[in-house]
Amino acid sequence: MKETIYRQISAGYSGLMEYTILALAFFLPLSLRMSTVLLIFGIFLWLAKMLVCRQWEFQRTPFDETLFFLVFLGLTSALVSADRGFSLYNFVHLMGRYLGLYFLISYNVTSRQQLKQVVYSLLASSVVVALYGFYQYILGVDISAFEWVDSDQFPDLKVRIFSTLENPNLLAGFMVMMIGLGLGLGLGTRDWDKKILLLIFILLMSGCLVLTYSRGAWVSLLAVILAYGLLCRRWVLWLLLAVPLAALCTDDVYLRLVSILHPTDTSSTLRFALWESTLAMIHDRPLLGFGWGTYWMVYPHYDFFIQDPSIIIFHAHNMYLHMAAETGIPGLAAFLILMGYHAKMAFTLYRSKAEPWVSGLSAGILAAFFGIAVNGMTDHVLFSVQMSMLFWFFNAMVLVLWRTAEPKKIYKDRRGSRKNFFLSE
Repeated sequence: MKETIYRQISAGYSGLMEYTILALAFFLPLSLRMSTVLLIFGIFLWLAKMLVCRQWEFQRTPFDETLFFLVFLGLTSALVSADRGFSLYNFVHLMGRYLGLYFLISYNVTSRQQLKQVVYSLLASSVVVALYGFYQYILGVDISAFEWVDSDQFPDLKVRIFSTLENPNLLAGFMVMMIGLGLGLGLGTRDWDKKILLLIFILLMSGCLVLTYSRGAWVSLLAVILAYGLLCRRWVLWLLLAVPLAALCTDDVYLRLVSILHPTDTSSTLRFALWESTLAMIHDRPLLGFGWGTYWMVYPHYDFFIQDPSIIIFHAHNMYLHMAAETGIPGLAAFLILMGYHAKMAFTLYRSKAEPWVSGLSAGILAAFFGIAVNGMTDHVLFSVQMSMLFWFFNAMVLVLWRTAEPKKIYKDRRGSRKNFFLSE
C-alpha cells in the first residue's frame, strides 16, 4: 500500500517538477525575480518528495571535492572579512542560490529527452531576449545617463542595447554563451531543418551582440569561433568568421573594434586603473582575500585613479583579479579548477562516440565556458546574479550528461560511485 502511494506521489512530483524546471530555464535570462521564485518552489518540491518518500537522492560526483573546497574557501573569506555580517549574508544568499540551482537541475533532469526540452526552453527564452534588444534599438534607448560610452571618442554611438540583462556587457556575455551553444547544437544535428533554424538563431544572437557594442564580448566571440575551427573542421572556422566580418561593414562597429588596439577612451583607462588597484589588494591579502562580496567596500582604500568616495566600484572588470581580491588566490584557483573539470568533462563527452546531439551540446557548453573565460580578462559578467545562475545552469547540464552517459564510457567502483570520467576508450 505504501509503495503504491509513494509511486503516485513520485509520479505527480515528476510532472510538476518537469514543468517547474522548464519554466526556470525559460525565465533565467528574462527575470531574476521570477527565476528565483521558481528555484525556491523547485527546491521545496524536491525536498518534500524526498521527505515523503524517504529516499535521499544524493550521489557522489567527480566534482564533489573541488566544489567543497570552493565553498570552504568562500565561507572562510567571509569569516575573516572586515564586515563579517554582510559578507556571510552575501555568501549564503548567493552560493546557496547557485548550489540549489546546480543540484536541482542535475538530480531532477534524469533523461536525455528531459535535457533536450530544458535546452530548447533556454533557446526560446534567448530569442525573446534578443527580440527585446532589437526593440530597444529601434526605440532608441538613451544611454547618456549610464556612462557606458566615451562620447568624446565615439560621438555617433548613441544606443547600446541591454534587453533584460540590465547592462550591454552582460547581454553581450549572454549572447556569446548562446551563440556558442547554438553552434554546438547545429554541428551536432543531422536534420537540415534544425540546422537552418539554429543558423537563424545564431544570426539573431549575433545581430543582438553587435548592437551591444561590447568590445570584450566581440573578442570572446572571435575566440569561440577560433576554438570551433580547431575543434571541428577548418572550413567551419572560415564560414563562422563571415559573421563578425560582415558586421565590420558599419562605421560604428569598425571604430569601436579598432579602438581595442588604441585604448584611450575613459572605459579602457578606468579598467587599467582598476586592475592596478586590484593587484595591490591581492598583494596585501593573497591567501583569503578581503572577503566574499566586499570588493566595493575595500576598493576606496586602494583607489589611485578616481579618488571620489561617492562613486561605488562594484567589480574589477576582470573576473580573475576580482575573485582573487575577494577570496584569495586559493579561492580563484578552486573556481578555475571546478570550471576546468566541467569543461574537461564536456570535452570528454564531445570526443566520446555518443549520439550527435550529446556531442553537439557538449561542444556548445565547452564553447560557452571558453567565451566566459576569455571575456573574464576584460570584464566580470559573473558578477551578475543572472549570469552566474546561467553559468551554474550550464555546469548542471554537464553533470546531467555525465549521469546519463553510456555505461561503457564511465565505470563504477565497488561502492557504486562513478569515477574516472577522464578515461577515454
